[in-house]
Amino acid sequence: MNPANVITLGRLVLAPVLLLLAWYGVEHGFLACLVVALVSDIADGQIARRFNLATPLGAKLDSWADFATYLSVPLATWWLRPDLVATLRVSFGLTLACYLLPVAIGFIKFRSLTSYHTTLARVSAYLIGASVVILFARGPVLPFQASVAVLVVAEIEEIAITLVLPGPQSNVRSIGRALELRRGASF
Repeated sequence: MNPANVITLGRLVLAPVLLLLAWYGVEHGFLACLVVALVSDIADGQIARRFNLATPLGAKLDSWADFATYLSVPLATWWLRPDLVATLRVSFGLTLACYLLPVAIGFIKFRSLTSYHTTLARVSAYLIGASVVILFARGPVLPFQASVAVLVVAEIEEIAITLVLPGPQSNVRSIGRALELRRGASF
């Protein structure tokens, strides 16, 4: 197990911690834990790429850790800040749909979690993460709403990649790359 994968496993373990902190109403602890999870998401990928430690296992672990983190945040938000969920219900609903629909389509087609790590998905993750921290810091809602728009586009691309690829493939950075892989695949 390489250092990048250990960081990713740590992030996976943080998802239930986020939920526990939210359940018990520990908002500052939740926010601190969320920041650690978001920073570790950046760090594990940077370490894997910089030191040539990227592996298929690491890509899968990263996707599972992302999935667990991103699904824990809406529930935690509902417990900690129901006012936000009520005010931004359309944005929260879109966010949840964006995280669930591509996963469902990937499982239907490939019987596994997809691990594309597209450029647009990475940008949307950074934006969503930062905007959620801003929301919990009692900041404006506009950054979150704008990041949801980027997320919608990113997840449409992920669904398109799933529909285009003939089989499961990790680290497909864009729909253009998926089309190249499809042209190169033998049917």
